[in-house]
Amino acid sequence: MTDIHRGDTPWVQPPGAAHDLDELSTVQLVERLTDQVTGLVRTEMTHALTEVKDKGTRFGIGAGVSGGGVLLLLYGFGALVATAILGLATALDLWLAALIVAAVLIVVGSVVAAAGARRAKNALPPVHERTANSVCADVDTVKEGLR
Repeated sequence: MTDIHRGDTPWVQPPGAAHDLDELSTVQLVERLTDQVTGLVRTEMTHALTEVKDKGTRFGIGAGVSGGGVLLLLYGFGALVATAILGLATALDLWLAALIVAAVLIVVGSVVAAAGARRAKNALPPVHERTANSVCADVDTVKEGLR
C-alpha cells in the first residue's frame, strides 16, 4: 500500500523512484500495482462506510428528536383537550365541544408529523456522494496514467 495517489492529496514521487521503477521486473510492477489497487479500494470502501454512517446518524437523530417531540405533544395535547372540551362545554353541547377540539388536534398533528417526516427525508438516501466522486477521480487518474 505504497504511493497511493488520491485526488485530494498531492503526489510526491520519492527521489530516484523513476530510476527504481526502471529496474523492477514486470512481476514486481504487477505486484506493486495489485497492492496499490487493493489499498485504493480499501480506502474508498472506508470512506463510503464513514459517509453512510454519518448520514444514518443524522437520520436517527432527526427521527429520535421528532419522536420525542411528538410524545411530549401528545401529553400536552391530552391535557389541553380535556381543558378545551370542558371550556367549550359551558357554551355548547359536550359532544360538539369534543368534535371541535378533535378537528383542531387533527390539523395541528398533521402539520407536526409532516414537518418531522420532511426532516427525516432530507437525510435520505444514504448515498455516499463524496466517495463516488473520489472513485470517479481515481478512475480518471488511472486512465490518464494508461495513456
